[in-house]
Amino acid sequence: MQKGFLSQYFEKVAIKRLTAVEVNTAISNQHELNGSKSLKTLFGNERVSYQSKFLWLAGESEGISCEGHLTWYDAREAHPTRSEYRLYFKSNEIMDQARESDMLIIAKRQNGEFYIIIVPYGSTLENQLLWLFGIEQVGYSFNLQAIENGHNPEVNFAVRYILEELDIEIEETDSGYLDEILEPFFSTGFPNTSVFSQLARQTMREVSSRDEPDETLLKWIEHEEKLFKRLEHHIVSQRLQAGFCTDGDTDVEGFIKFSLSVQNRRKSRIGYALEHHLEEIFKVHELRYSRTAVTENKSKPDFLFPDIKSYKDMTYPESRLTMLGVKSTCKDRWRQVLSEANRINKKHLFTLEPGISENQTDEMQAKHLQLVLPKRLHETYKSTQQSWLMDLKTFIQLANKRQKLMF
Repeated sequence: MQKGFLSQYFEKVAIKRLTAVEVNTAISNQHELNGSKSLKTLFGNERVSYQSKFLWLAGESEGISCEGHLTWYDAREAHPTRSEYRLYFKSNEIMDQARESDMLIIAKRQNGEFYIIIVPYGSTLENQLLWLFGIEQVGYSFNLQAIENGHNPEVNFAVRYILEELDIEIEETDSGYLDEILEPFFSTGFPNTSVFSQLARQTMREVSSRDEPDETLLKWIEHEEKLFKRLEHHIVSQRLQAGFCTDGDTDVEGFIKFSLSVQNRRKSRIGYALEHHLEEIFKVHELRYSRTAVTENKSKPDFLFPDIKSYKDMTYPESRLTMLGVKSTCKDRWRQVLSEANRINKKHLFTLEPGISENQTDEMQAKHLQLVLPKRLHETYKSTQQSWLMDLKTFIQLANKRQKLMF
């Protein structure tokens, strides 16, 4: 196990597509998967049972999880010469969601816990997980992948992103250094998002937003994410230690309100951080822009180049206008950008989401939407997609070229 690499979180994974007999209750109600060489390597030759975590991941706000049991056993244990291993599970809401050709992952954690993950066929999450575990093709029989001596990527932004989709807590190795930076906020709480983003930039050394805008942006985002999680840990711990009681009674509503505030802050913070860091990079490159200026139908594009005044000037050439929407994750929300800045036919959308499905990117191209993301994240996409993707440096060059045409 290597600290800071995927093997810190997973030991082995077995991946396959589900067949009709495994998921269609009209055909079979067995709640079992036939044993295979891959599963024997994963579970061994003895009868064992595990308390496991089941996850169904289908997209934004569609992930659900539950606890359940797995039993690995030989159905012909009493037979002197034959064996027939099976993996049994009880019916649960996760397995009930599964459909034929969905991807099944049986993942063994380093602590011995098993994750059973179901992902819809052809989805973005399927792409992301195949990239994470270094598997190019998946069929209807199990493909076993050992992590330690195989595909074992470092836990960088893309790996961290996917692990968090699996509800896995990332262990930080530099908590002492982070505490030194955050100490002034332990008693005052979270500063506003622009101040926090500025703190992340000021404490991330050896980066150049002018020479390497793509890598610099990712490093700023990664650093701010670590700072945020560390400060959140301190603030939430203090609040939980104080308890939720009013006049001797448990304050259930107070706890729920506090819990929702934590979740809402997590959801909104990354989007603001991304916009703040992009704006800083645009300033360094001396780009003219308007941020969240109002266009048609009260829409507010995240960035308009060169500015809103030029956009509203009907004599200003449309070919010199550029719009950049910003969404930390696209999911199904990328279509919202299409209705913004009607004068601009080909729109640009910046995201940090790795491995978006080909179905989604094909639709983006058909809708004249160009996806922009940091160069390092391009590798999480299929080779057929990569030639179409745009990185931040190329986008800056495009906006800069159109800006210089003004003079």
